[in-house]
Amino acid sequence: MNLFVEQLNVNLVIKTFLFDLINGDITLISGLFWLFVAALFSTVSGAIGGIVLAGKDLGYELAGILGGLLGPAGGVPVAIIGLIILKFI
Repeated sequence: MNLFVEQLNVNLVIKTFLFDLINGDITLISGLFWLFVAALFSTVSGAIGGIVLAGKDLGYELAGILGGLLGPAGGVPVAIIGLIILKFI
């Protein structure tokens, strides 16, 4: 996979970012990328969980909106703690 990244004709910053992702190194840019991915997944899963748990009581749309807003409240801090732990291991 590293040979593929080396042959890409892209900017050096993008190439370094791809190397960091492939090798598992956590830098500022790759950490922000993984934090964005965690926020995206927690938003989607919070909306799905809100619809499943409270869809009939609150209405499916309101339950999805509330789940999507409150889902990252639990997912993002855990992702930050996990990235910090992985950085120092």
